This record gives sequence, C-alpha cells and structure tokens, in this order.
Amino acid sequence: MKRLYALIAIIVIFLGFAFVDEGGTGKPAKVAKPTVGILQLMSHPALDAIHHGIVHGLAEEGYHSGKNIKIDFQNAQNDQSNLMTMSNRFVNEDADATIGIATPSAQALANATSKIPIVLGAVTDPQGAGLVKNNQRPGHNITGVSDQAPLKEQLGLIKQVMPNMKTLGIFYTSSDDSASAQYKQFKQLCKQENITLKAYSISNTNDVDQVSQQMVQTVDAVYVPTDNTVASAMQTLVKNSNAAKVPVFPAVDTMVKSGGLATYSINQYKLGVLTGKMTADILKGKKPATTPVKFIRHGDLILNMKQAHRLGITFPSSLVKEAQKKGEIIK
Repeated sequence: MKRLYALIAIIVIFLGFAFVDEGGTGKPAKVAKPTVGILQLMSHPALDAIHHGIVHGLAEEGYHSGKNIKIDFQNAQNDQSNLMTMSNRFVNEDADATIGIATPSAQALANATSKIPIVLGAVTDPQGAGLVKNNQRPGHNITGVSDQAPLKEQLGLIKQVMPNMKTLGIFYTSSDDSASAQYKQFKQLCKQENITLKAYSISNTNDVDQVSQQMVQTVDAVYVPTDNTVASAMQTLVKNSNAAKVPVFPAVDTMVKSGGLATYSINQYKLGVLTGKMTADILKGKKPATTPVKFIRHGDLILNMKQAHRLGITFPSSLVKEAQKKGEIIK
C-alpha cells in the first residue's frame, strides 16, 4: 500500500510541474523549442538580405531553423492590413520573440503586443518612430538594430564625385517615417555645406515616374535615403535619371546594384546577422527594456563602374582604391 501511495504522489508531482507556467494561468509550460516570428514589410533585395542575415545570426548563436527553433516568416507585401493580421498571428501563437524588418513592420508588432519581445530589424530612427523611449534604455519590450545611413559620409562622397554640382535633389516617400527623418537630417548637412538641396517626395510607387521626370530636369545629382518604396521602384527612377544623365546616389548598397552610382552603405546582410544575434540574446533571457539599440556607424564604399561609364563619370582614383580594398566595385 505504501508503494501505491508513493507512486500516486510521484504522478501528482509530475502533473503539477507539467501544468505550471510563469503567470500561474494554468497553461502548460512551454516546450524547449522557441518560436520567433519575423515580419517583413515587402520583398526587395535589401529587406531580403536582412531576413537571410537574421536566420544566419540565430544559427550562429545555436538556434537552427527546423531543429531547435521555429521561425514563422511572414511577408506583408507592403499591405497595412497584412501587417496587422500577421502581427496578431504571432501574438495568438504566443511567440517567444518577434522581429520587425522595416519601420512599418515594427510599428505593427508594437501595436499588437506590449509583452512579447520585439527586435527591430533595420529601423532607421527607433526613437523618432515612437518605438523606444531612447536608444540607450529603450524601455518596455522593444530593442533592436538601426540601419541609420552614414549621411555625412554619403554627402562627402557626392561632393567628391560631383565637385561642380550646383543643385542636389533628394527623392523620398513622405509617409515613410525613416525616410522623412533622414531627409530632415540630410537637409541640415547640406545647409552646413552650402549645398542647394531640392526635395521631391512621393506618396507611393505610382508617383515615381512622373515626379522623378520632373526632378531630373532641375538637379545635377539625386540622393535617395533608406526608403523601401523608392527601392522597390528603383528601375523607374534610374530609367529617368539615365535619360537626363543625372547620377543617383542611394543610401543602400542594393540600390547601387540596381542602377545607383555610388554610396557608403551599411551592409544589409550584416545588419540582419546582428539582429539575429540580439534575438538570440533575448531568447536566452536578456531584457529588451535595458538593451541599447545598436548602430553601425561606418559604411562600405560601393562603386558602380558600369553606371559611371554610362553617365560619362570618372571616379577619383583614391575612391577606386578604397573600394577595391574595403568595399565593392560593380562592373
């Protein structure tokens, strides 16, 4: 009889542990395999590179997709309703952490939950977008990685390649918080350097063709900040700028590969790797509220030789040597 009582006691204790959770809600304890939800705004090379980098960064920290972690990847295809639905999906499946690739994705996740950790995957201005209290101590459930472009380096590059430039145009999406924030910063830099800057903004990709045609008739060169909408319509912008022999200097390396002339770019894949590693730290117990937002301050030099030949532009030899050693030359 004593053995029977002992067996019953062991079973009761085992069942008690099986149904204990942190909040005492009666839900079964989570299995060891965590779930990470990745929400990407849309498909284009820069955001895709960040996504692949995230998966790699998680793997480097021991979290291998399909083995000891479930990665639920969702692409909103630039649709706001999709962002909301997919964010709620992660909440309903009780994800252990979520990642927002681009500002609208991160904002949608923030609107969906204040409890599940959110890691920013390339959000240019986290504080300006209302996602964190400040970059050093974000507060609440959000931290991550910024893809803030090295604007001063990029402006210096434009001046070096275009020493006789009189008017510089900036082309961006007015509804994109990150792009708008960069426009304001870039405007101040141009003012300090006594460069005439003309701003041309769009609402969506349907505006790119008409607005860019107007712009290239009045400027000597074009700067494009980190802007997902413009990036997705880069071919249209390049078509019109090439016709007017006006070079485009984008903020991102993938946009140079799509027809831009040159830039100092933060590597998007490396941003993703850093995001994945931060997510792994949070899965291991690190608190988002006290984890500073991370920045990469220096970009790699990317030169598009093919585009330079098309526009009749010759890069200074010092830039070519720098790109050969530390950056990339597109031929």
